[in-house]
Amino acid sequence: MGVIGYGLGVIGAGLGIGFAAYGATTSMARQPEVQGRLFTVFILASAFVEALALIGFVVTLIA
Repeated sequence: MGVIGYGLGVIGAGLGIGFAAYGATTSMARQPEVQGRLFTVFILASAFVEALALIGFVVTLIA
């Protein structure tokens, strides 16, 4: 049962990163001059979302 929960968590993480990437690329296309700052924010957001997915993996192994 925990594997199903982890699978749902990974789907959520994938969707979160996908939405963040979509927003970052459309923003960079509209205003190329903010590319550096926007890329940094995107990398940080992706790291936070992946950390949540890894926490879900650890909780699945513990439970």
